[in-house]
Amino acid sequence: MSEFPASAMHSARSGSFRVRSARAEDGAALGALDRDTWSTLHAVAPEPVPPYDPFFDSTHRPEHYLVAEEVGGVGGVGETEGAEGGGELLGYIRLVPPTPLACNRHVRQIQGLAVAEAARGRGVARELLHGAYDEARRQGAARMTLRVLGHNAPARALYESEGFTVEGVLPGEFHLGGEYVDDVLMGRRLD
Repeated sequence: MSEFPASAMHSARSGSFRVRSARAEDGAALGALDRDTWSTLHAVAPEPVPPYDPFFDSTHRPEHYLVAEEVGGVGGVGETEGAEGGGELLGYIRLVPPTPLACNRHVRQIQGLAVAEAARGRGVARELLHGAYDEARRQGAARMTLRVLGHNAPARALYESEGFTVEGVLPGEFHLGGEYVDDVLMGRRLD
């Protein structure tokens, strides 16, 4: 992924942010953001406990992620050090091919979207999605897919407002918090 142009800068109610490609030095801040936003509303993996695994590893590389970064703000817990702009990381989206198959290379899948609690309602998730569409198109993709838990009404509403439609449901696929939860498959074209 490449650095996003200045046109990816956005003004929001409490400051400006930009969407850019993740860098290796973002790992610690993204790990903290991931732990801070963990919830059974969207996570099927157990709640993280110390010692924490690194955010980036051989299958979760910086080039798979876009981040939303505060610009001109005061920074904070998720502040990246030494990075140009160096603002607080407000959120991330992970975008990868769903399989290694050549016949599937026209598809990109969202495999994670998180926004810091304090940044919600500022359009961060929507701008991360728009950045992901642009990046997927740049990579030659014509289609985007995702999986979302059936009880995650806010995420489902966001995706539907962005043109994603339900393409399948795996009823009761996960047992979370004492309840069976559907796994909802959604997709959209990128043209």
